[in-house]
Amino acid sequence: MLSCESCTTTILLEDEGLRLAGEQGVLHQVPMLFGLGDEIQINAARYQILGQARFSYGRGTWDEFWALREDQESAWISVDEGDLILQQSLTRSEWPRYDGYLQLGSTVEYDAEIFAVTEIGSGECTGLQGSFGHTLYVGETYQFYNLQGDRGRVLSAEMQEGSREWFLGRWLDPFEVEVLHR
Repeated sequence: MLSCESCTTTILLEDEGLRLAGEQGVLHQVPMLFGLGDEIQINAARYQILGQARFSYGRGTWDEFWALREDQESAWISVDEGDLILQQSLTRSEWPRYDGYLQLGSTVEYDAEIFAVTEIGSGECTGLQGSFGHTLYVGETYQFYNLQGDRGRVLSAEMQEGSREWFLGRWLDPFEVEVLHR
């Protein structure tokens, strides 16, 4: 996925040529700590912000920024009502094992830490700009699960028909984020 430099419309490069990726979504500009194209530093690691996706959960929205660390590892930085979280995608072999059912309050043990389900909801992608490591579409919906660990880490799952992804991360203090280049 690529973003037009002039209008920031997200497009998908395919053999037949270029075409609009999904329906057009509008990302209304709101004050943000960082944005598309910025280089930021979190502790000792530097990240280039390459993509921004906005999701609606009914009563509000949250933004997810796709970034590449200087060693080319990808990360997601979520911003929801001023709360920030830095997460990396887990490979299928790293996914937590559980009985197949997640509900509020249920627990999962992962990497010697107990995680409790603290939030279950659904989100719809309402806007995209920039580029991402995989194809996203405006209008796609996801079921999400957020699990808080007893040592402060966070596990998150996103599930759609026939697919799922797991992420592991930690909450960030906004003062840990330094914008290096805008």
